[in-house]
Amino acid sequence: MPKRHILLSGLLPALLLAACSSPSSTSPAGPAAGTSAASAASAPAPAPVASAPAAAATAAATPAASASAPAAAATTAATPPPVAPPADTGRWVEGKNYFRIEPAQPTDDPSRVVVTEVFSFACPACNHFEPIMDKIAASLPPYAKVEYLPAGFIPTEDWPAFQRAYFAAQALGIDARSHDAMFDAVWKTGELATDNLVTGQLKSKMPSLEQIAGFYAKYGVKPADFVATANSFAVSTKIRRADQTIQAMGVVGTPTLVIDGKYRLDVASAGGYPQTIELVQWLVQREGAKLGAARK
Repeated sequence: MPKRHILLSGLLPALLLAACSSPSSTSPAGPAAGTSAASAASAPAPAPVASAPAAAATAAATPAASASAPAAAATTAATPPPVAPPADTGRWVEGKNYFRIEPAQPTDDPSRVVVTEVFSFACPACNHFEPIMDKIAASLPPYAKVEYLPAGFIPTEDWPAFQRAYFAAQALGIDARSHDAMFDAVWKTGELATDNLVTGQLKSKMPSLEQIAGFYAKYGVKPADFVATANSFAVSTKIRRADQTIQAMGVVGTPTLVIDGKYRLDVASAGGYPQTIELVQWLVQREGAKLGAARK
């Protein structure tokens, strides 16, 4: 059985910071990949989760403030990325806190800085990271966006089924509305649990695609239609491409964040949950500066 994160009752959430890792992963050459593997084994306990910095909070509040003023909203959306990069204080070190991906992987939106989370609904560390990911998404400036890339690392824990389900939900247009609720179904209510939520032991029977389809029925999709979409050629193609992209990015554990297809980081390399938010913001601003300069 692959090395996995066991949920023991009474353990503090901070102890669940270690990433879920691929059982067959071998670190690619170079220091960048080595840290991802180390992160899967032993991540430091994070400082208490703090709210995003003031600048991030301001950025997150901008869309809401603009909602009552369409003209202002249009202006905000049209605002180009900053030309000036963030100050380099030496706090964030390439090869230690974040790692260059070579070659860089293309994103689906060259006009924006894309923050990708490689994750699985069946990964306990991803479940604990999800509120942090929500903070990151809320803190991003208008020239950046979040995308999710599901991994299928661990078949014995049903990761491939949840990977297929995510792409089916995406194809049906219900992925964003159901994202957080799916984590709850696996780790809170137990509707689609892969572990016994009391003992932390892996269940002998994993949720079927039909059971997962029942969950998505709450979002107006007939179970039969969901299963058909999940088993479609289009979804199978997306799964193959996702597996290839994850491998090309050197990702061997979840959750892992990738900034614009160029840099990889995780909670352990950043130094904790609050630091992860700050590092993502710093890299996003740096890439945004390049994007802004290119538009001049």
